[in-house]
Amino acid sequence: MKREIHSWHSPRLNKNMEIAVYGHYGFALLLIPTAAADFLEYERFHLLNSIKEPINAGKVKVFSINSINSESWMNSRMHPRDKSIRHQQFNEYVFEEVIPFIKTQTSDETDIISCGASLGALHAANLFFRRPDLFSGVIAMSGDYNLSSYTKGYHDQDVYFNSPEQYLSNLNDDRLLNSMRSSNHIHILSGSGPYENPDASRRLSGILNSKSIAHELDIWGYDMDHDWPTWRAMLPHYINTRF
Repeated sequence: MKREIHSWHSPRLNKNMEIAVYGHYGFALLLIPTAAADFLEYERFHLLNSIKEPINAGKVKVFSINSINSESWMNSRMHPRDKSIRHQQFNEYVFEEVIPFIKTQTSDETDIISCGASLGALHAANLFFRRPDLFSGVIAMSGDYNLSSYTKGYHDQDVYFNSPEQYLSNLNDDRLLNSMRSSNHIHILSGSGPYENPDASRRLSGILNSKSIAHELDIWGYDMDHDWPTWRAMLPHYINTRF
């Protein structure tokens, strides 16, 4: 499997940010880490190995970035408003820096699918729903799509506008909604085993249904825990059968 590490100083985050690139061709899969992890988390936990065949076959090219959750919602020493601001800076880093980088490594026409597990699923879904003009779809595994679950009671406009469960319910912008409706790749997945929260996926699915946004809700069995074996089963299945 072809593997490259790139990095640059992000002006939006004011720090060096790395990105791991796997493969040589195919649609672009942008991986968002699970919690306070780094850009190599999915490699360490063998998720990349689980999709090595479609990567080597040129079906998908993977881009794995750092999270900044330890500098926002997972940092107990920060004021909640500062966490919220940092979260917004992360979004801008993805929109204004990572997406252009992916295009230099692929093409302007290449589909970009956001993807993540756990907290990474929330971020991946939020990135797509916020900017469906930049992303062609999302694969969200085992997510809770309300950022308030992580804010310990704090709420502001940035929390609202980064919680798909909140803002999608009230979204009436036809331009954005039609862009989402044009996607063939909105995949909301969850297990039903320990520490999974399939009802969060069901709630998001209900909101998408209310907005006539086609998507796939897929709830796996009680043997599927909130853990890496579940995600190592889900992701290759979807890449191999839906793309």
